[in-house]
Order: sequence, then C-alpha cells, then structure tokens
Amino acid sequence: MEKLQQLQLMDKILRELDDLKNSQTAVLKKIAQVEADNINLGVDLLSDKLPDIHEEVDSSITIMSSLLDEFKEHRDKFYADNKLSEAESPTN
Repeated sequence: MEKLQQLQLMDKILRELDDLKNSQTAVLKKIAQVEADNINLGVDLLSDKLPDIHEEVDSSITIMSSLLDEFKEHRDKFYADNKLSEAESPTN
C-alpha cells in the first residue's frame, strides 16, 4: 500500500473513531435522561442498574477519546515522517 493510500486510510479510521465517540456520547446522554426520568418514577431496578451502565459507557468514552488522540498523533507523525505534504501538493 502506498504511503498516500495509508494516510487516506488513517484519515478514514480517524473519522470512524470520532463517529464512535459521538455515538457513545449520545448513548451516555440517553442513559442520563433515563436516570433523570427515573428520579420521578422511582423504579429500584433502574436505580440499581443504570449507574453501572452509565459508568461503563463513560469509561468507554474516556478510552475512545484517548485512543483517538493517540491515533491522531500516530497519523500526524506518519504524515511528517513520510513528507506527505509534498505528495499532496496540487503542483505535483
């Protein structure tokens, strides 16, 4: 695989990882909404289980954010190390 193709694939993966993070954030917001609604309802089953799910999803978002940052650094280093700014130049 050529370096430019690798870079394009890395960019695609970055977009997918960001989409995953956004999806997890949306799930966390929905869980928080159910938790808030259950304050009025008071169902013990939800009160017992939702905080654990909330914590798991929140932890997953933290891990995903870290992975996204680390992979972005990897991509940027790959870009710099392979001098791909020259390869992407419209004059080439």
